[in-house]
Amino acid sequence: MADTRARVVVTGMGAATAAGIGVDALWSAARDGRTGVGEVKLSRNGPNRIKIAAQVPDFVPEQYIEPSRLLFCDRFAQLAIAAADEALKSAGLSREEKLGARTAVILGTGVGGITTVDDLLYGEYVQHTRTSPFIVPRTMSSSAVSQISMLYGCTGPTFAVTSACASASQAIGLAATMIRSGAIDRAIVGGSESSMTPMNIRVWELLRVLAPGVCRPFSKNRDGMVMGEGAAILVIESEQSAARRQAMPLAEIAGYGTTSDAFDIVRPDPAGAAGAMAEAIEDAGLLPDDIDYVNAHGTGTVANDIAEAEALRRVFGERYSDLAVSSTKPIHGHTLGAAGAIELVVTIMAMRANTAPPTINWLEADPKCGLDPVANVARDVPIQAAMSNSFAFGGINACLVVVPPR
Repeated sequence: MADTRARVVVTGMGAATAAGIGVDALWSAARDGRTGVGEVKLSRNGPNRIKIAAQVPDFVPEQYIEPSRLLFCDRFAQLAIAAADEALKSAGLSREEKLGARTAVILGTGVGGITTVDDLLYGEYVQHTRTSPFIVPRTMSSSAVSQISMLYGCTGPTFAVTSACASASQAIGLAATMIRSGAIDRAIVGGSESSMTPMNIRVWELLRVLAPGVCRPFSKNRDGMVMGEGAAILVIESEQSAARRQAMPLAEIAGYGTTSDAFDIVRPDPAGAAGAMAEAIEDAGLLPDDIDYVNAHGTGTVANDIAEAEALRRVFGERYSDLAVSSTKPIHGHTLGAAGAIELVVTIMAMRANTAPPTINWLEADPKCGLDPVANVARDVPIQAAMSNSFAFGGINACLVVVPPR
């Protein structure tokens, strides 16, 4: 039976990451293996052993947000707005035109305004300072979507998705599903996260998943992930909507799959991840042999990398050892709820350039993974279909498949 669903195309992208502001900065860093990880800079000192993170450098929110609105914006919302402005501009849209009821705003975030929460608690319990009345709108996980909907006059469905590290990928997948169904014509989608507080880093330390030095996904002797902050926003719309505006699509979101392990709150189950990948490939009308590149979740933690490698083996079978796979988290850090959006932008740029970005810091294969990723140097690969993986604590999995626009 012919697929009568609307095709969903990407017409704009924006990013604010440890590589800098902009998609070009993100892609050039990912392609060239230039890390944004450095010494972590916090507003207050804490009992932290880990001293590195991937933070957005030299970000001046006043350049993107007027003072009256800035009062209501935690840093995660500030980064989202900066990325949204780039995405909307690249899509040929602006704040001057109201996008109306056929445009949705759906973003993912893991912890929302946690920077504001940390400041509030420190002020209340340590400094005994006067509490700002703007705390509530700053801390809401829906703050970023609300601000963007107001800036661009989007009166369609507007909500935040919070499912840990799968948040942004689920937000994009849900919006694409709504466009396919005809419920909306267009959506501003993606994710944003800024959780660089002393106590948030400390609790991740206590889980023993943070690397004290560098992140080495899938490599022997890897010892954890590096936390990151950032945002990536995409404008997606039906092919017909893009054609009416004479907008030039950058890619097509062809497939989406999401599953739950229903297994353990922190330990991943390869079956769940494999199921999400298989669903996304089938949803795209493709076969596993059609996928040319996978941007892996690839956190660099021992357990997650072993589970993802096994999931890839289950899906791709004999092709597993030759498949172009890489993790770009050593470049931009693990941005939690924003990871899926940032990595989808990288995946789309990789497909457009026919270049698989490298997994930097890789030393040698871990026999428990049995995976040889694109290691340390980018690889020229003809890419006609690519997949981006997001596998979260709680066993929530989400995968997206993109192909070139038709």
